[in-house]
Amino acid sequence: MKGYVFHGAGQAAWEEVPDPAVKDPTDAIVRVLAVTICGTDLHILKGDVPEVRPGTVLGHEAVGEIVEVGSDVRTVRPGDRVLISCISACGRCSYCRQAMYGQCRGGGGWILGHLIDGTQAEYVRVPHADLSVHPLPAAMNSADAVLLADIFPTSYEVGVLNGHVRPGDTVVVVGAGPIGLAAIATAQLFSPERIVAVDLAPARLDAARRLGADAVADARETPEQLIADLTDGLGADVVIEAVGVPDSFELCTRMVRPGGHVANIGVHGAPATLHLEDLWIKNITITTGLVDTYSTPTLLRMAAAGRLPASELVTHTFPLEHMEEAYDVFSRAADTGALKIVLGAEPHTVVAVRET
Repeated sequence: MKGYVFHGAGQAAWEEVPDPAVKDPTDAIVRVLAVTICGTDLHILKGDVPEVRPGTVLGHEAVGEIVEVGSDVRTVRPGDRVLISCISACGRCSYCRQAMYGQCRGGGGWILGHLIDGTQAEYVRVPHADLSVHPLPAAMNSADAVLLADIFPTSYEVGVLNGHVRPGDTVVVVGAGPIGLAAIATAQLFSPERIVAVDLAPARLDAARRLGADAVADARETPEQLIADLTDGLGADVVIEAVGVPDSFELCTRMVRPGGHVANIGVHGAPATLHLEDLWIKNITITTGLVDTYSTPTLLRMAAAGRLPASELVTHTFPLEHMEEAYDVFSRAADTGALKIVLGAEPHTVVAVRET
C-alpha cells in the first residue's frame, strides 16, 4: 500500500509501505475512506514532536471500512464503516477507567501517527479497536464525520469544557483555524453572551463570523482593548488558546478577567512565559490538555442530527493519493484559505428503511 511517511524535519513523501497486519487480538485493520490533515501534523514536520521517528506514517484522523479484526474485538466487524478516533484506549488502565483516554497507560493514548503508523495511508492498523473506533450511521457523510475524529472533541473538551464556558460568559478564542472555529461552534451550546475571535488572517475571521462569532479582532491591533471595552474593563470569562505559540498564550493571559479561565488547546513547540508576577493575585485558572475523546459519541449524535457545522469547515478536497499537494495547500493556509482538507471521502450508499 501507500502512505505519507515522515523522514525527518521538513521531509515526508507519499510512498509504498508494508501493508498493516493484525498484531494483537484487539486490533482492527481499516481501509481508509476519508482522512484529513491536522495542525499537529505540521508541528511534526517542523520537528516540534521529537517522539515521531523517521519512517512513521503520519495521521491520526480517518473514516474507513473494517476489513479484518483480531479475535478479541467484539463491537465491530468487517464491512462496518467507522470513525477512527485520534485517541486509542485500552479501557483497563487507571486513566481509562476515569475516561482520561489521552493518558492511557495500556498502549493507547495518542499513538496513531505519533508512536505507530497512522491514518494517512490506504490502510491502517488500529489497536484497542473496541474503544478506538465508532460505527457510523449510514446517513452520515464520511467527509463530515472525519472532523469528529479530532478537532471537534478537542475543541469541545480541552477548550469549552475545560474553560467552563457558562451562559452569559464572554468567550475569546485566539486562533480561528479549524480548532478555534470548532471551539466557536461548540461554545455556543452553552449560550455565552458573546464570542470574540482573534486571528491574523481576514479569511479566518470571516469564517469565525459565519460560524457564530459575535465580534472579531485582528491580533496585531491590541485585541485586549476591544475585550476591555466590551466587558467594562474586566476582561473575558474564558479565553481559549488555539494557536500554540508563545505570543498567543501570553495574549490570552492579558485578556482574562480575575477569576476567569484560560484553556490552552494549542500544541506548543517553544516555551511561553508565564507572568505570575501579574497573574498570582487574579485567581486565574489555566488548563492544558490532550483530548480524551470521551465526548465523541455525544458529538456524533449531534452531527447526525445536523447540530454541528462540520461541513462548513471543509474548504478543499483531494483524492487520497494527492497527499503531498494537500499538505502544501494546508501548510500555506494564509494564502490558500484552507481550513480543513479532506482526502478520499468516497461516496456511500444511504439505504432507506420502510416502516411496517
